[in-house]
Amino acid sequence: MLDQFEKELTDKGYHFICGVDEAGRGPLAGPVVAGAVILDPKHPIDGLNDSKKLSSSMRERLFQEIKKWAIASAVAIVSPETIDQINVLEASRLAMMQAIRQLTIAPDVVLSDFMELPELDVLVMSLVKGDSRSMSIAAGSILAKVTRDRLMEAWAVRYPEYGFAKHKGYPTKEHLAMLQRYGPCPIHRMSFKPVLLVTNQRSI
Repeated sequence: MLDQFEKELTDKGYHFICGVDEAGRGPLAGPVVAGAVILDPKHPIDGLNDSKKLSSSMRERLFQEIKKWAIASAVAIVSPETIDQINVLEASRLAMMQAIRQLTIAPDVVLSDFMELPELDVLVMSLVKGDSRSMSIAAGSILAKVTRDRLMEAWAVRYPEYGFAKHKGYPTKEHLAMLQRYGPCPIHRMSFKPVLLVTNQRSI
């Protein structure tokens, strides 16, 4: 049941339950994006699930519903340059923290998708596969995924040779071939091994 954690926390007296998740930890290019959402129990949203299990059209529909009905929601974006500086795990954590801090209502409990957030002074529950177990985290994952996909589609216009609109920066066979052919562009993560290998090869 996707609302199990929310029901248990509500029964314990928590009012503002925030779910937070990130998108874009695995790609070779583009930012990490996090979404934080406090859902309204009075306005349940049908179809919430891990964003990876939803079609693009379903994610877009749910994105609009979350923005309309959630008590509060926010998205944070961490650049490829920052990912290279602090590593992708810390960049994901940073994005989550920024998204939570941008909420117009402070949560009294946070459900994260398997991420410790020790800087927060509220209860944090780090759930393994949380985006498949909590509707709040699922909502956060949808905001993050849709936002990141839109960003990569915009970058695809600027750098059409890489096919970002199709693979969103993930290390597909096509992307690796284009990376080998053209070398990295400004939104590639220079610290990631496949990008680093190409950079080193081209510098020889």
